[in-house]
Amino acid sequence: MSEARAAVFLDRDGVLNVDHGYVGQVERLEWMPGARRAVARLNALGLLVIVATNQSGVARGYFDEAAVERLHRAMLDDLAEAGARIDAFYVCPFLPDAPVERYRHPDHPDRKPNPGMLLRALADFRIDPARALLVGDSERDLEAARRAGIAAVLFPGGDLDAFVAGLNLPR
Repeated sequence: MSEARAAVFLDRDGVLNVDHGYVGQVERLEWMPGARRAVARLNALGLLVIVATNQSGVARGYFDEAAVERLHRAMLDDLAEAGARIDAFYVCPFLPDAPVERYRHPDHPDRKPNPGMLLRALADFRIDPARALLVGDSERDLEAARRAGIAAVLFPGGDLDAFVAGLNLPR
């Protein structure tokens, strides 16, 4: 069996891209300053980079899962141009009071602050929880990390690469 790996989990809206509220269309994608450089920095250190994002815009009917996938493909293309990559996206479209019935769930295990997306990624990629870090922009992100048994830091906004450069990253 291969050795467990180190990883950085990133929230999407408010960490990688500007949170304009329910960003589900490619034309609404605006990268946070330094975001592409930050991902390239993490890649260069040999860390897995995994996005875990609640996407209640799907449950609210603002856009569909295919739109989220198109946006993520566009992000991957932009990152590739910067010599960077995201290894996986984990998306939770569920919401307790979702207007779109198929996405209505009272407490979905993947919806942060629940740790489901993080726990699946830990298993899928053989990530050592002691060698994982989540960068989020909300208390619900930090709580999901605590519940998954991984360290977390709150990103206050600004230049993501400068922020990441100052972190004690997993090895």
